[in-house]
Formats: sequence, structure tokens, C-alpha cells
Amino acid sequence: MTRHPPSPSPYGGAPHDGGPRDDAALIAALRLASGRDPVPETVTAAARAAFGLRLPGAVTARPVAVPAPSGVRSAAQAGLLRFDAGDLTIELDVDSSGGLVDLAGRVCPHPGPDAGVEIRTPGLTESRGLSPTGQFAVVGLPGGWFSVVCHRPDRPPVATSWTLIRPA
Repeated sequence: MTRHPPSPSPYGGAPHDGGPRDDAALIAALRLASGRDPVPETVTAAARAAFGLRLPGAVTARPVAVPAPSGVRSAAQAGLLRFDAGDLTIELDVDSSGGLVDLAGRVCPHPGPDAGVEIRTPGLTESRGLSPTGQFAVVGLPGGWFSVVCHRPDRPPVATSWTLIRPA
């Protein structure tokens, strides 16, 4: 039987001979190393911004399948999205071109005369009133993550789950 020389230790120092490792030294080295690499300010700022986007008490409208309109191969190709919260549905028609996103939407049933929507991205929020038929639109949004929030008088807001749109 041929005996091979000990392999170098992945932790530095003496080669590892197959015996028990010094876990306390490894843990101490990791703790020491973690103090020398602080979290970048951009990561901290992004975490704070994400925390600011939460809506305590909001009802989440979940995505549901949209049947393809007549003459269209699939709803996904048509850019149609539907979110359901039980007593409220938010429908969106998404169009993207030139790196920007346009949304035309409808809230069903109409939530009342003082209701409105916010279209939120991590970097901006656009507010819109609802037409008498519950429709709204916003143009020129940056591509990326968005959520639509319907604010209803005397009821909790309804927020769609966050959805990623990559503009064409």
C-alpha cells in the first residue's frame, strides 16, 4: 500500500493529516474575517427601501390564470395579468417598448368614489384615480419589479404580489 503525504490544510498552517480539525480556531478566524468586510452601503440602502415598501394590514391579491382572448395564442403573449383578492380583482394589460413599461388596468368591482391605485416600483410610486368603470393607466415606468395597490375607503388596501416585467 502506498502512503501519500498529508494534504495542505484549507485553513492554513500545518497540513491536515486526517485527524480532528481545530473547529474553534476556524470559527474564531471566520468571526475575525467577518468584521473586516462590512455590508456595503448600497445593500443597506436597498434593504431599508424594501422595508419601506411593506403595507401592514394590506390584503394580497394573488395572480390567477387569464384565458387567452379570441385570436391570441396565449394570455402571456398578450401581456394580460389578473390578480384576485377574493372580493376584488385587479386586471392589467402590460405593454413594453423602448425599455419602458405601460400599464392599463381595471379594478373590479369598482371599490367606491374615493378609491384610487398606486403603481409601485422600488424606485417610484405613481398614484392614479379610477374612472367610473374602475380603469386606470400609467405610462413610462422603468422595467423591473412592480406592485399595484388599490386603496378603498373604509377597507384595507389590496396589493398585488410583486411582479417582474422585463421590457422589450
